[in-house]
Amino acid sequence: MTSDLVGRGLPMYLPNGYIIWEELENYIKGKEKKLGYHHVLTPPLGNVELYKTSGHWDHYKDDMFPAMEIDGEEFVLRPMNCPHHMMIYSNNIHSYKDLPIRIGEIARDCRYEASGALKGIERARSFCQNDAHLFVTPEQIKDEFSTVVNLILEVYKELNINNFRFELSLRDSEDKVKYYQDDKMWNHAEDTLRKVLDELNIDYTEKIGEAAFYGPKLDVQVKPAVGNEYTLSTCQLDFCLPMKFDLTYVDRDGKKKTPVVIHRAIFGSIDRFIAYYIEETKGALPTWLSPVQVNIIPVNNEYHLDYASGVFNLLKEHNIRVKLDDREEKLGYKMRESVTHKIPFALILGDKEKENGTISYRKYGSTETITVTKEEFLTLIKDTIINKK
Repeated sequence: MTSDLVGRGLPMYLPNGYIIWEELENYIKGKEKKLGYHHVLTPPLGNVELYKTSGHWDHYKDDMFPAMEIDGEEFVLRPMNCPHHMMIYSNNIHSYKDLPIRIGEIARDCRYEASGALKGIERARSFCQNDAHLFVTPEQIKDEFSTVVNLILEVYKELNINNFRFELSLRDSEDKVKYYQDDKMWNHAEDTLRKVLDELNIDYTEKIGEAAFYGPKLDVQVKPAVGNEYTLSTCQLDFCLPMKFDLTYVDRDGKKKTPVVIHRAIFGSIDRFIAYYIEETKGALPTWLSPVQVNIIPVNNEYHLDYASGVFNLLKEHNIRVKLDDREEKLGYKMRESVTHKIPFALILGDKEKENGTISYRKYGSTETITVTKEEFLTLIKDTIINKK
């Protein structure tokens, strides 16, 4: 929901929406942990000097909220998380043996969007990025960048996202204002990304003038059901910010070197991803993401509610998100409403089920009713959730 009293462009998640949000957070963090990411928590604002050091103040100030002066310091709501993560890296001395260091965060950011550009959770003034920054040696760029691209492809395959394309966003070398001025750095960074994409056999188009001010990036463009295509995932190569923050590691020769940073976001913002995915699935979310996974419908409350309540409690004990429809409504009405709400499983429990201790279920999108034991249904629903069906 949104509220003008809270503020335009500041969405709030109700219980069902937050279930989807939380499941996506747990899903992507689980994948990142397996790949060696370390997750952190940083504040949603920072000193203006932080963004002057990073260069965002000069290049991005018009998209940021105005600074606030408190106790002689100026603070600003953060529009991105890389400066905070640079500071976390700088908190310790690092050896080449420590790298790559992968810092991840589901981070709350705020950006000024013109009121006419606001669009639900797809384009808001407050949102959460599935962000990470990989601190690597130059020799590790290829492998780490490849791993990020493969992670994107893995997630898209599991979530059945098929309509997407890759764009390699490059600088406009004639623009001496927008981009950090270092021709050697830019040429090296852009050539590195081209080489990785070519070796991965990734089809891509090049977009001149769409790079970040600090480096080239790979964007994944999707076409939503309604409106123009936009970016979900992104992966950016950055030789610039590590130098600005004087980040170093001790190399094999004992000398201090500057790491390279890979900025990446798999979902982009979780908020925008939810908006995209709800449209992409037409609201028929896979069972693991559905706020209500099972809807229990007793045929007759007087005779079947006790048995239905026992099945309800059994599923709750196994952490299944289940609803018991005990309203005094006709069976046909309840079943039609379950379909309207696109609940993955509807259980119809009557005399036969009560007598035999079984469950009859109907999957969303099917007219077939299947009867199994309670144990068999538990195995089925758990397998469906685990395998992201």
